[in-house]
Amino acid sequence: MAGQIPQRFIDDLLDRTDVVEVVGERVQLKKAGRNYSGLCPFHQEKTPSFTVSADKQFYHCFGCSANGNALRFLMEYDKLSFPEAVEQLAGRLGLDVPREGGDDPRARQREQKRKEAVSLLELAASFYRERMKMQEGEAARRYLDGRDLSKEVIATYGIGYAPDGWEALKQHLSAKGVSEEVQVEYGLLVHREETNRTYDRFRDRVMFPIRDLRGRTIAFGGRIMGDGQPKYLNSPETPVFHKGRELYGLYEARQAVSKLEQLIMVEGYMDVVALAQYGIHNAVATLGTATTEDHLHRLFRLVNRVVFCFDGDRAGRQAASRALETALPQMIDGREARFLFLPEGEDPDSLVRREGEQAFQDRVTCAMPLSEFLFEQAAQGRDLNTVEGRERFASQVLQALERVPEGMLKSLLLEALAKRSGLSREELQGLLARRAPAPVVAPESAMPLPEQAPVQAARTTRPKALGRVLSSVERIVQLLLHEPRLVESLPEGFDWLPDDSAHGPLCRELVALLRAGRYKSPQVVLAHFQGSEEGEVLAELARRELLIPGATRQAELTGLVEHLVGKQRKRSPEEEYNALLALERSGQKLDKAQRQRLATLVVELTRMR
Repeated sequence: MAGQIPQRFIDDLLDRTDVVEVVGERVQLKKAGRNYSGLCPFHQEKTPSFTVSADKQFYHCFGCSANGNALRFLMEYDKLSFPEAVEQLAGRLGLDVPREGGDDPRARQREQKRKEAVSLLELAASFYRERMKMQEGEAARRYLDGRDLSKEVIATYGIGYAPDGWEALKQHLSAKGVSEEVQVEYGLLVHREETNRTYDRFRDRVMFPIRDLRGRTIAFGGRIMGDGQPKYLNSPETPVFHKGRELYGLYEARQAVSKLEQLIMVEGYMDVVALAQYGIHNAVATLGTATTEDHLHRLFRLVNRVVFCFDGDRAGRQAASRALETALPQMIDGREARFLFLPEGEDPDSLVRREGEQAFQDRVTCAMPLSEFLFEQAAQGRDLNTVEGRERFASQVLQALERVPEGMLKSLLLEALAKRSGLSREELQGLLARRAPAPVVAPESAMPLPEQAPVQAARTTRPKALGRVLSSVERIVQLLLHEPRLVESLPEGFDWLPDDSAHGPLCRELVALLRAGRYKSPQVVLAHFQGSEEGEVLAELARRELLIPGATRQAELTGLVEHLVGKQRKRSPEEEYNALLALERSGQKLDKAQRQRLATLVVELTRMR
């Protein structure tokens, strides 16, 4: 998909998308007058300061200043790039994203390389599936039969077999023109530096293709059939595969269940496949890593409840503790995490085969809520009948609560802690408040951080907008932003616009865009300027209500223009020159019109002197 996404497509996409619906799928919103409100998903708060406007198709948090349209929300909440956010919105409407221009050779090269990588990995997956059917795959077929896997499940998950040879896949792909270098880059071959030779990474293993959300093979997991080590072997990190983000079985779960309500996180490929064999199609597995924030972001985008399934031994409990730590910051209201510990010596694969589907589902239903697991962990090894034991218990729980977003869950956890520790809720809230670090507040003169800076850093340093009176030019920009049609009432040219206005360049650009007829609503205007300093200014102006009836807005705009024209006439050339010079010295970059005016004034003043 080389080339840029046409602006007209983005405009149309935002016009057809309801930001309330997009945000409401991830944040619990309540109707509040003409708007909707909820707890901000981007910072911790006790009372809702996050609003979503259906009229303006815009969201804003009065606590941390997060703001934007549906695209901006997806980028920040789901951690997507701009093209990925556009793809996701387009997918909701069943639209393909067009591309135009294609004048960036590096972008074309990256996209082409990804396509070639996916094609290469699909070739490898096909090779493994074919080898499963051949004579050399007989042992693998017997192994899968012994695990009670049907042909349908094997086909659904695309399970194959890697032959017990050093160069079987290498020779197959090389014959199709794929270089060894590329095969090494995407994890199919291993390069041994001391001999400068390459060989197949996966040999004599049952192969599980790892697919992305679109069903494309991006990596592999191989399971040994005997007693060798390692039991599971995964593809290494590649340009298209990142272990900390991908989950095995997620694509298949979405295909099998029309509306997922919960997902079960297990530890291995065979656990996922075995559960599917018994009719449980909502299991996924991490890929040789602990559960990460990215994993949970992905899961909670799809469901509101995640059940972590671990072995009941010491290692399983330790893994559950790590999962708890990762889950705590994700637990906004409406989300739920549970912990299921299996009997010693059992895993989901063995247990579902021994007990059957319904018994396993019952275990899932009775899984331990996050709150109980949190309290159990804090109480472990402590005598809660002693003052010291209760103090350490309460301290550990409070330490965990620092990471829980403000909301009903946090409030209920505090209430439960009060009952178990003997302290009052007010005392606990005071202790929690004293533990919280003081927020970093920048001086009012501080500039916003660059757009590419981490989102959280930008929010903790950006000063809150002041409730100041807008300048005449800012007010004109605000009127045009809220009602783009008003541009038709402006005079031709820009003689009315002061050259030394700090917001003059933005006003000029906005007027030019509106006159071109491409922007007819506030949200598409904001999308055009998104990611720029001008976009920040417009976002602030969009958040301010106009507070005047629609019928009087054109008259106000005309009056503002007349005021500026009169002011221009009264000002001497020297005053105008000094104003422009001061603007430039303040660090404001003058646009072309301002520079030309400054040069003209220099000539005029030289003649006068």
